[in-house]
Amino acid sequence: MDYFADLHIHSCLSPCGDDDSTPCNICGMAKIKGLDIIAITDHNTARNLPAAQEVCDAYGLLLVPGMEITTKEEVHLLGYFPELQAALEFGEMLREHLPQKKNKPSFFGNQRVMNSDDEIIAEEDALLIGATDFSLSQATRRVEAFGGVPVPAHINRGSHGLLINLGFMPQDYFYPTVEVWRHLPCDEGALTGRHVLHSSDAHYLGDIQEKEHALRLSHRTVGDLLAWMRSKKDI
Repeated sequence: MDYFADLHIHSCLSPCGDDDSTPCNICGMAKIKGLDIIAITDHNTARNLPAAQEVCDAYGLLLVPGMEITTKEEVHLLGYFPELQAALEFGEMLREHLPQKKNKPSFFGNQRVMNSDDEIIAEEDALLIGATDFSLSQATRRVEAFGGVPVPAHINRGSHGLLINLGFMPQDYFYPTVEVWRHLPCDEGALTGRHVLHSSDAHYLGDIQEKEHALRLSHRTVGDLLAWMRSKKDI
């Protein structure tokens, strides 16, 4: 069956995310837009996923536990995990590999941890948008060690896209799935044999994707989605 998805959404925990992008508001907007599957992928953390999981369950949405990791090459890598606990444990591990700098909300933005009633329960003080000390290769293998799937984010866009930053697809690891920014051209050779995600990278509620990117899965489960991401696309 076809399921409509947006697998790259930032909440108010990302300092670049709008304060109105709370778990409840994100899930509500996704429901209004007719989506079936979402992933909240904050920068280098999973702390808003427990609240998002509760709200997604209430709305009948499938939440894919995820986050957006910044490697030491300044490449953005999406990590998608089989269950909430794996994402939380990965986030706690990753926190130790962030720069030892505190967030300055007045400059970088708020980093709000919410509950499922959209109440602020904590302010993350570690600066989340810094690069970790993991290389792309190391981050990739760490995601896999936690049972997850690594997906290079918006490979054709900005200073954090893999093709823009490195100039080529790595030769030491084949990523079966990549995310492409649909508003810009992308080298077709880099996409050969790979599944392509077109997600919103939404930092504001209105930017969450409409019903336009469908995934064909046997069942609407995280397991089926991750299995699809791991599979090599037929040429």
